[in-house]
Amino acid sequence: MTGSTLVLASGSPRRLELLEQVGIRPARIAPVAIDESPLKGELPRQLASRLAREKASAAAAVEAALGEGAHILAADTVVAVGRRILPKAETEEEAIACLRLLSGRAHRVYTGIALLVPGGAMRERLVETRVTFKRLSREEERAYLASGEWRGKAGGYAIQGLAGAFVLQLSGSYSNVVGLPLYETVSLLVGEGFPVHLSWSGRGL
Repeated sequence: MTGSTLVLASGSPRRLELLEQVGIRPARIAPVAIDESPLKGELPRQLASRLAREKASAAAAVEAALGEGAHILAADTVVAVGRRILPKAETEEEAIACLRLLSGRAHRVYTGIALLVPGGAMRERLVETRVTFKRLSREEERAYLASGEWRGKAGGYAIQGLAGAFVLQLSGSYSNVVGLPLYETVSLLVGEGFPVHLSWSGRGL
């Protein structure tokens, strides 16, 4: 079927699992390495959108051999408190700084989605979720650090893991906080003619 090839421009196991949850199995995984540093004065929502676009474009350059008919899906998730963008924690120091900033307050999670469709047009969505953490005790901080779940996660936590116990309130898309808002992603794909629902009948993509 024309336009039925999907390339996922991400190496995130969580994004792949979310797609598979709704019956979407990418033909190829094409993670790309780009500079994810915010530009001077760039807001969190702007950063998420820009990085998603850049990832899709970078993957398209690598996957040019697939030719026409490929949809290229990219996403980037940013965690922010106000205008402050939290890092993807790689050290315990970064993780504990994130946890203490998030403790007892609300923050926002933004995911930019970029879909490069056959013919070269770029379709985009930006999804925002508001998450409120309980006030964390020092014991909870130490235990979460010891778990290692924070490593490489935006904001230093993974809501689908142990940190789900910290969430007092969530307003918006849960799958967005995991890393890929499913409603918006599926809507984009269906709107561009990708046969998302074909696998639901057992016929497969």
